[in-house]
Amino acid sequence: MEFFCYHRDRSGSPALRAELGEAHWSYMDRYERELIARGPTFAGDGETPTGSVHIVDLPDPAAARAFAFEEPNYQAGVYRDVLLRRWRNLLGRTMWDFPGGRSGGSRFLVLGLGPEKGADLAVPSERSELIAYGPLLSDDGTTWLGTAVLVRAPDPDAARAVLTPVRYAETEVHAWEFGGRR
Repeated sequence: MEFFCYHRDRSGSPALRAELGEAHWSYMDRYERELIARGPTFAGDGETPTGSVHIVDLPDPAAARAFAFEEPNYQAGVYRDVLLRRWRNLLGRTMWDFPGGRSGGSRFLVLGLGPEKGADLAVPSERSELIAYGPLLSDDGTTWLGTAVLVRAPDPDAARAVLTPVRYAETEVHAWEFGGRR
């Protein structure tokens, strides 16, 4: 089962995040085979971390909750909240398989959340800039709750346009970059 996990940083936590860097890396190393995508999000300055995205393939919702809430940054209070949802990998690949590579161009996390009916359930016909794409689902995988996308785009507005914003109660766009040890 695939899961989307977005840990959002608590205000004022960059120093604690930096202090826990190796603990975070070591924890993620344990999930190397299960990770579909990962990486930090940033504030408008492009340098201040605001969160951490992990898309992971795990056996069940209990394993996903353990992954999200046993993470060292979460345990130490770096994060203010966690968005954890079932997810479906509609591209059928990992971020490491993205033809555009790890660098070059701006990359974004786009989250389309609610309302009550599914939107953007099919991969857009223009998929060359999509890094990861799929629906956010209830724990049992039956109810659509939104859509999560990692995309290379020239700016936040172009990233937002990957989804149909009028179909969502809320659409968020966050600067994002490929994660993992370099």
